[in-house]
Amino acid sequence: MKKTIAIICGGDTSEHDVSMRSAAGIESFMDPERYTIYKVEIHAGKWEAILPDESRATVDRNDFTFEVAGERIRPDFCYITIHGAPGENGVLQGYFDLIGMPYSTCNLLVEALTYDKFVLNNYMRGLGVSVADSLTVKYGHADEVSDDDILSRIGLPCFVKPARGGSSFGTTKVKTAEALRPAINLALEEGEDVMVEAFMQGTEITCGCYKTKTASHVFPITEVVTTNEFFDYDAKYNGQVDEITPARISDDLTRRVQTLTSHIYDILGCHGIIRIDYIITEGNKINLLEINTTPGMTPTSFIPQQVRAAGLDIRQVMTDIIEDTLSAAR
Repeated sequence: MKKTIAIICGGDTSEHDVSMRSAAGIESFMDPERYTIYKVEIHAGKWEAILPDESRATVDRNDFTFEVAGERIRPDFCYITIHGAPGENGVLQGYFDLIGMPYSTCNLLVEALTYDKFVLNNYMRGLGVSVADSLTVKYGHADEVSDDDILSRIGLPCFVKPARGGSSFGTTKVKTAEALRPAINLALEEGEDVMVEAFMQGTEITCGCYKTKTASHVFPITEVVTTNEFFDYDAKYNGQVDEITPARISDDLTRRVQTLTSHIYDILGCHGIIRIDYIITEGNKINLLEINTTPGMTPTSFIPQQVRAAGLDIRQVMTDIIEDTLSAAR
């Protein structure tokens, strides 16, 4: 019998529309001969399964079931592709753990840790991973730290970004002291905590990875080249970027980045597909930027690009992740 898969998408952050595009990509990647697939949108307090005729069925949050043609459906597996809350911060994972629902991502602890960029950077620094210097400014306490204090520590230029958020919403590259406070206020519109991060000059790259009980796949590296100030929303989603896979870096540096990616996956206890962003600075120093536990999955996103470059079949990758998780849940 076919297993029923729910692709969980939407969310309540600025990344809602990006998540919906990822859900469409994931649906196209999955094997329809093997799985019955529904998208479930979580947004504005509503949890709704999107049925084949585009009508919607309310999801019962007691057991994550919904009704289709008079039949009560409970998915066998949930593929989470919400970028942001509640799918990337551990909230949804905790709920699924409570009701015994297998899912595609890391667990609650890893999701919460990787979702907060400031917390993650300080944790990874403690493990010996190189990261940029940073500090945090909290909502309601923004006036307690002066611009001079921030700039004397972090310097210019610097990045100001929401500590918990993605797709570069609310992110500013600050070049002058006068621009710092407006950038902090902009970031605070996206979330309660802001990270001010030192600028690192170098080559931006990203590397995906997934593992099962029997296999480890670290993908070819993508080099990210944009003429914009940084890899912002337009660069990510409106084509204002060159994404070069494999990256134009040496074989030795490629090996080092892939080894580090695999090591981080293991020490954090990740699950499913992750993507780690780095910047390579002078002397081929590898610096971690962030860890994406629900990376974009449109046909042109980094992960599908890297899967193709690795000579793998994205449909088989989806099947591997689903079946590996289900076998562990039996």
